[in-house]
Amino acid sequence: MMKKILKQLEEIVKQHAAEYIMPRYNQVAYSLKPDGSLVTEADLEMQKAMISSLQQHWPDYTVLGEEMNEVDQQRQLDNEVAGLWILDPLDGTSNFASGIPIFSVSIALVINNEVVLGLIYDPNREEVYSAIKGEGASLNGQALISHTDQETLNQCTAQIDFKRLTPDMRVCLIRQHPYASQRNFGSGALDWCWLAAGRCQINIHGGQKLWDYAAGQLILSEAGGIAKTFAGDKVFKKTLAPRSVMAAVNQSLFNQLQQYLTSLEFRMKI
Repeated sequence: MMKKILKQLEEIVKQHAAEYIMPRYNQVAYSLKPDGSLVTEADLEMQKAMISSLQQHWPDYTVLGEEMNEVDQQRQLDNEVAGLWILDPLDGTSNFASGIPIFSVSIALVINNEVVLGLIYDPNREEVYSAIKGEGASLNGQALISHTDQETLNQCTAQIDFKRLTPDMRVCLIRQHPYASQRNFGSGALDWCWLAAGRCQINIHGGQKLWDYAAGQLILSEAGGIAKTFAGDKVFKKTLAPRSVMAAVNQSLFNQLQQYLTSLEFRMKI
């Protein structure tokens, strides 16, 4: 059943991205949301089209989209339904509006408080990352297995969003960084995918929203990677509150990362 849903979902996402996102790439103005983040016509139109298609194909499931207001989002979380789609219609809006080709569409299916399916589409590279719980992850239909030749943190390329870390944590990571180099690509969903693909080896984030991590954490997990909050909990939780992330492509590097972060004298609020 999940494989059939995934196949249909991939077709829907690709079709709508081609129609509502790519023709507007670097061609539309943006506005600011209350939290200071950007929103464009592409975000809104893509979300509208996706919700329509999802409800048409799977009427028993409801949809929580990033561009909904918080009241509606919470209502969707609280509903007792057969399934819940978690949708980010355009992850990396700042990149999209600036002409930087790093953005994606992210969608996850939650059943019984558990993410059972995830898909992230990069329309610039035509890369589809997907996973079904218990059945592995894939990239464009080929098995995706996390791997790296790096064995220690000081050999790793790290994905770090400094903006959402505490000031003390930023200073420590800059002055005493345990990694070889650092990147921040501007699309949290693609960060998960590129970690799963071994393009980077570790990830540190102070607070991702539900739509940023729902699909990605499943893809990384099914590819063999490890992710937890700074407190050591599972990343996924049906909440609108931001969740911290520490993640790595394998258990050994994750253990090293966790030990390093645990040794710090400060903690992020979960």
